[in-house]
Amino acid sequence: MKARRQAAVVDLVSREPIRSQEQLRQRLVQRGFDVTQATLSRDIKELGLVKRASDGSYQPAPDDDPTATATDAARHSLQRALVDYLAGLQQSQQLLVLRTGAGEAQPLALAIDKARLPEILGTIAGDDTVLVIAQDARAARSLILQFEGLAAS
Repeated sequence: MKARRQAAVVDLVSREPIRSQEQLRQRLVQRGFDVTQATLSRDIKELGLVKRASDGSYQPAPDDDPTATATDAARHSLQRALVDYLAGLQQSQQLLVLRTGAGEAQPLALAIDKARLPEILGTIAGDDTVLVIAQDARAARSLILQFEGLAAS
């Protein structure tokens, strides 16, 4: 339930300007999620959402330095996301296909993006699948080992 709710939060803030927790809570209720303000606050913090200065809308935290490596907090979040959401993964050349439960792909992709792993060029998330594009096939294999190691921890 948490993964689906957080995926809905990410989807909502990416589709429309959401300026308050109450507005976000109401949109979630419209989607069938009964959520308290305290739970929503935790979700916002876990997802790393911040308010844009220009209009006060929620957005993912900006990446200040795209070449920076993962911080301990980001790596811990990635580990938690892999443990919680990863159902399987496959490699095809430099592409990784990560399978999740329904509604869990976006939170996993967000955790991967925030970890800023140097082997990764980018991610694309659907509902239950994350496509990870690695620099090359060797980097993809390295990522599989990292993801499997983190998920087993």
